[in-house]
Amino acid sequence: MSGPLDGYRVIELAGIGPGPFAGMMLSDMGAEVVRVDRVQAVDDPSDTGRSRRPSADLLGRGRRSVAVDLKHPEGRETVLRLVEAADALIEGYRPGVTERLGLGPEDCAARNPRLVYARMTGWGQDGPYAPTAGHDINYVALSGTLDMIGRRGEAPVPPLNLVGDFGGGGLLLAFGIVCGILEAARSGQGQVIDAAMVDGSALLATMIYGMRGAGQWGERGTNLLDTGAWFYDVYETKDGRYISLGSIEPQFLEEMVRLTGLPGDLPPQHDRSTWPQMKQRLAEVVKIRTRDEWSRIMEGSDACFAPVLSPEEAAAHPHNVARGTFTTVEGMLQPAPAPRFSRTPPGHPGPPARPGQHTDQTLLDWGFDDDEVARLRQSGAVR
Repeated sequence: MSGPLDGYRVIELAGIGPGPFAGMMLSDMGAEVVRVDRVQAVDDPSDTGRSRRPSADLLGRGRRSVAVDLKHPEGRETVLRLVEAADALIEGYRPGVTERLGLGPEDCAARNPRLVYARMTGWGQDGPYAPTAGHDINYVALSGTLDMIGRRGEAPVPPLNLVGDFGGGGLLLAFGIVCGILEAARSGQGQVIDAAMVDGSALLATMIYGMRGAGQWGERGTNLLDTGAWFYDVYETKDGRYISLGSIEPQFLEEMVRLTGLPGDLPPQHDRSTWPQMKQRLAEVVKIRTRDEWSRIMEGSDACFAPVLSPEEAAAHPHNVARGTFTTVEGMLQPAPAPRFSRTPPGHPGPPARPGQHTDQTLLDWGFDDDEVARLRQSGAVR
């Protein structure tokens, strides 16, 4: 692939969620990312049906896979050989696991002092929770972010696993890797990146913490951006679908009121005591028409409007089609690489690799010779 990271090499020790997402982002931007899968994950050669089916592991797109037994001495040595030619390494195990495998930061730095060693965990490398298991919902809860998401009088609503795993996890990890590579180019020294989803999900809520500190954010579901405001919410339409309205600025609110035909005098926009009543008034008006009727009325205006679309509808919407927001790879619909670059645009992503699909060729490309690859296969260190 082409792109702004063309020429950089990254090793990704296979994991789930945020680590692969960071690897996907770097690969999308042109970096050569090699995923190191477990030898046990390699498909049974006799299962020809499975090997022919397109993989749904979209986070694994665009990179090659080598299958290595990390507990085998020659398998460990194979990864360290790859480290010698890499700019960065991604690992998402619990703290201490790679050290026990002989692949920790010190082991890798001994082979490549410029290596950026990127560690992705939920709780971080230290702290009381560090050795314990968890998932996105737990990290977002502990950061205080989950408590702020939801409607008044209801339990907090987990925002899928977008805030912890991907926004506060993989995205921050990819950002950290690029920062580390830039710094290493100047200093000649690598470093360890400790990316924790609890830290990242807290960071994503920085603006809300600021609003709380200024006394502008109160009980969940009563605030400007959390469905408390009548002019910033989703509303059900006549056909049981939904539209979104985000008319915060006065001129946009005026346009929304005009287009909806909201009857009666309006109270001061930021008088919170009137918000529940105004929400009911607007809900009754929106329910008169279908979602697509509202789209015909409001699209193209400054009312801050968009229909709430299903994933399939989103891929077919004219704006997303014009932007190329989605793409299809081997029949699998998926979001396209982002953001856009004027001079070094990323190429079209390749399909996800099967574990071990490129073991031989990747090792050859990274400096191993034919005899070494054959010996590693014979020993069971790679597959």
